[in-house]
This record gives sequence, structure tokens and C-alpha cells, in this order.
Amino acid sequence: MSAVATMTDLARLLQAFFCQFLMQQRHASPETVKGYRDTFRLLLHFAERYTGKSITGLSLSDLNAPLVLAFLEDLEMQRRNTVRSRNARLAAIRAFLHYAALEAPTALPGIQQVLAIPMKRFGRPLVGFLSREEMEAVLQAPDSHTWSGQRDRVLLATLYNTGARVSEIIAVRRVDLECERAQALHLHGKGRKERVVPLWKQTATLLRAWMLRIGPEPQQPLFPNRFNQAMTRSGVASRLQCATKAAAKQCPSLRDKRISPHLIRHTTAMHLLQAGVDITVIALWLGHESVVTTHQYLEADLKMKERALAALQPPETTAARFKPSDTLLTFLDSL
Repeated sequence: MSAVATMTDLARLLQAFFCQFLMQQRHASPETVKGYRDTFRLLLHFAERYTGKSITGLSLSDLNAPLVLAFLEDLEMQRRNTVRSRNARLAAIRAFLHYAALEAPTALPGIQQVLAIPMKRFGRPLVGFLSREEMEAVLQAPDSHTWSGQRDRVLLATLYNTGARVSEIIAVRRVDLECERAQALHLHGKGRKERVVPLWKQTATLLRAWMLRIGPEPQQPLFPNRFNQAMTRSGVASRLQCATKAAAKQCPSLRDKRISPHLIRHTTAMHLLQAGVDITVIALWLGHESVVTTHQYLEADLKMKERALAALQPPETTAARFKPSDTLLTFLDSL
């Protein structure tokens, strides 16, 4: 008997979901496929422990609501995942089950119970960002007398200028720097979304000088490591930590702050907002799919709120005090 003939409905549907639906029909990006893959690796290993069956023996009916709920609880309690991560895993499971419901309609009653599991609400903290003085201290911190220090200066300046995600900045190649005068940078964003971000004169000057220090090939990583390979996420984070530690000697307020490449992205957005750049332009600058995402920076800008409050003159008239009718009071008391 062939291996295909012995596959369970779950194994068959999962393979079809990844190969036919995600990759061929939706043409999902490699990062999306990896995210879904990681979710199902975790889920299948958990299901193996939960049901006592081997992974190859699991069927679609085993992925019922009690199992998925237990899996989500395990993510939060045992693996210490955030609610955001928990919701992302649930979204991947939902996507698969929507596909499975069309391919195996007899399993629909059980699938509907899993699809009824809600996303968990969570508090959204205010966006953190660096002041202009703190950002300037970080940018000036790398040692310009060494090759790695020169690279770090250009890397951090470009990261701040573009507001790029760390995945975008490490993917940049020499060919992505537009024109000889380095006036713009082509970024390859999430979900194959691409955008071109203009460069400030100072950033362009640093990049033109840096281009002389790296290989001339079009696919040469713009920010290579010591092996001339593209830097990793952890490599960028490590170099930023080194720069922050050095900058804290001149700027003590940096000592108690946890600074990541994504915080630099938030800082770019906040500084553009404070400079009076329209929020729709900032959304394009950062590569946000929706302006709703960019509104979090408006909420975080306390200085802007204070300016709005100062500009608002209180009315001189005194408002009459509201006196509810007996009927309204009776209604309210009944609630």
C-alpha cells in the first residue's frame, strides 16, 4: 500500500492547504508560509501529547474545540506567549479549517465549533519612542574608525530615516539604492508589498561613502556582516544594543530603556508626526496597509495633545445643570 493511500484526512488536507491553497492559489509569501508552518508544528506536537496518538495517526476530527482551546491555553501558560501570538496561532488554525470545511463538508459541525472560538482581547500599550536627543546620541555612538562602526552608523541612520522593519533592512541589496546620488531606497515589505522611501541628504551622503566599502555586485547586501553575508535580525539587534550602551554614557536617559530595531521604527513615525507630516504620508512611509494602524502614534503623542488643549479656549458661558425627569430616574433605577 502506498504512503498516499495510508495518509489520514488531516495529513492530506494539510499538504493540500500548504501546497495548493497557500502557495499556488494565494501565492502567499515565504514568511507567511513559515508562520503557518510553525503554528501547525506546535499544534501537531501538542495534539500528539493530548490525544495519545502519533502525529501520523491524527485525523481531522481530533482537531476539535477542546483540543484547540487546550492548545491555546498551553501557548499562554506554558510557552509564555503573548495574547497577540496566541491570536496569530488561532488565525492560522482558522484559515486551515475554513479550507478543510470546503474539502471535507462532513466535518463541518466540528469545524464550526473551533471557528466559534473568539480571539482574545488585550490591552494595547502606548507606543514607546526615543526623543530627538536620544536618537541623535544612538546615531553618533558607533566608532567611525572601524569597518563595523562605519557600517553601524550607516545602518542605524538608514533604519531611522526609512522606519524600516528589521526584516526589510537586512534584505536590502546594493541594487535597491536608487540612482547614483542615493536619493531613495527600495524596500521589500511584508506580504510582497514594496515601497520606495526618500532619503534625507545626510543619510544619502553616508550611503554614498559606504557604497565604496562594499562589493560592486547588484545583489551585494547593503549591510553585510563580517562574512559578507546579509546581517541577521539578532545581528542588527546586537549592534543596536552596543550603540545604545555607548550612547548612554553621553545620554543617561537611555540607560533604563529597552531599545530594539522596532522602537527605532516607532521613533521615525513619531518624529515625522511631530514635524507636521500628514498621517497618511506616514502610513505610506512605514508601509502600513491601513491608516488605522498609524493612528496609534497620534494616541501616543502627548505633546500634540497638550498643544491641542492649549489652543482650545474654554467657553465663557456657564452650562445649565441637567435635571432628569422622574420618568428618566425611574428608568435608570431599574437598570
